[in-house]
Amino acid sequence: QVQLVESGGGLVQAGGSLRLSCAASGRAFSNSNMGWFRQAPGKEREFVAAVNLNGVRTVYADSVKGRFTISRDNVKNTLYLQMNSLKPEDTAVYYCARQGDYSYNFDHVAGYNYWGRGTQVTVSS
Repeated sequence: QVQLVESGGGLVQAGGSLRLSCAASGRAFSNSNMGWFRQAPGKEREFVAAVNLNGVRTVYADSVKGRFTISRDNVKNTLYLQMNSLKPEDTAVYYCARQGDYSYNFDHVAGYNYWGRGTQVTVSS
């Protein structure tokens, strides 16, 4: 069983930065692709960024490319999302997730089967 716990969310002004962390329990972390997703009120959950199991390959949504950086520490069993130049439209609950179904590309929400409870990010204008 894998448990994921996000932290680091908060309220920030536009143009500011936040760093999200996701602490994972269990030995499966280092063997899994990991991703960040977000969901704004009234909207569907959307892909933000993903990283493969050894951290070599990363993929980003176009909306965050150049502003967000995903990384992982397989010794600490922790996933990170560094968010810079934040915009009000980045406001959402951010979730980390572990990919469990590899029949999907690793930027597809359906491929992820373990989810954290999320952390709120609010960007004021």
